[in-house]
Amino acid sequence: MTTKVVMEALSPTMEEGRLVEWKKQEGEPVAVGDVLAEIETDKAVMELVARIGGTMLKHIVEAGATVPVSEPVAVIGEPGEDVSGVAGKRGSGEAGKPASGNGQRDSKARSPGAQATQPEPGHNQPTSMPPAPPVRAAVQPASAPTATSQRAPEASGRVKASPLARRIASERGLDLGVVAGTGPEGRIVARDLETVPTTVPARPGIAPSPASPLPPRPEGPRPASLPFTDVPLTQIRKTIARRLAQSIGPVPTFYLTTEVDMERIWEARGALGAEPKVSFNDIIIKSVAMALRQDPACNAWWQDDHIRYWNEVHVGMAVAVEDGLITPVIRYADEKTLRQIAVEARDLAGRARERRLKPEEYTGATFSISNLGMLDIDEFTAVINPPEAGILAVGRIAEKPVVHEGAVAVRRRLRLTMSCDHRVIDGATGAEFLKILKGMLENPLALVW
Repeated sequence: MTTKVVMEALSPTMEEGRLVEWKKQEGEPVAVGDVLAEIETDKAVMELVARIGGTMLKHIVEAGATVPVSEPVAVIGEPGEDVSGVAGKRGSGEAGKPASGNGQRDSKARSPGAQATQPEPGHNQPTSMPPAPPVRAAVQPASAPTATSQRAPEASGRVKASPLARRIASERGLDLGVVAGTGPEGRIVARDLETVPTTVPARPGIAPSPASPLPPRPEGPRPASLPFTDVPLTQIRKTIARRLAQSIGPVPTFYLTTEVDMERIWEARGALGAEPKVSFNDIIIKSVAMALRQDPACNAWWQDDHIRYWNEVHVGMAVAVEDGLITPVIRYADEKTLRQIAVEARDLAGRARERRLKPEEYTGATFSISNLGMLDIDEFTAVINPPEAGILAVGRIAEKPVVHEGAVAVRRRLRLTMSCDHRVIDGATGAEFLKILKGMLENPLALVW
């Protein structure tokens, strides 16, 4: 009996997935638990596993296709079974189309975890992932993954590379075939091209003039190549666009900014010394968690008909990835030591950049932090990630002349800006939280009591 394999909801917010690569080819035997394909969700690259054994009879969609949740992608059954009436024509309909050049596709939105209306016996059912934080587990820091430097060709013989890497290579005239990839399974990503020398080829039919820095305008019809490049939207970029539209418009946001004296924290961090090295971001995560424990009024979610005040503190930390942003979560951050936070933060950030986080590792934050200080940004405002009620934007630590103990002195200062959902947090409420946070950062002993 043939069984359809469907696109599963591999993350709580997933509505569609891009089939990156088939791991089981047509005609190969399949056992329960075997990895059938790699799927790019809205946050990570995950594995689609077999729920039933048999033989891979047919791929309904090709690698590169974007498929809504619960739509069929393959057929498993016994060797020799007729799949013409089950699978339909390969690549037919929107589910079977690879992403187009402009990244536009007209499909019905499906809620996360939605299942097929009438599943067949043995149907490869999608699994629903709860968005709430999981049950507390023992703290056990994991080691950071080791990036691979081997380049793996795709099944079609093409080099594996992200859309952004392909665009950069096209603009700079780079041959991806000679670049070693450090992404998942040797995939070439943008950072792999940073040290590759640029060799932009001359455009056909246009000979540069030595007397002018610009090539002469060609006679006759324009070249077939366009003066721009359309890059299809990735799943993570689609989700960012949708989530930000849900925040900056409907959420009545106001901003509070304070400046913190960081001299004592600077000295305290220097005294720690030993590995793992504790960063200022780790210290801020710990400080925010402690402040939320003291003042839980900002440790809350807006839930339309009620406000949920959390008794647990789970701090999200924004991490820039190649084609977007993801927010891994440090769970029970108020109960962890600075060293535990340092180890966990590095592990989560490393796997976030490799798109290898599990859904429970980037959902369920009760408050978030976005830090651009390492990029020399003095201050900025961050966009709230619903249903959270607040997010803290962290700038750089800079030396400034200030009045200290009645005299002008050069001190290390840090500007913090909190974005507040006014439906949950009033001005005085947010100001009180920042006052507590500032006191902790200016008095490092507060972090160890």
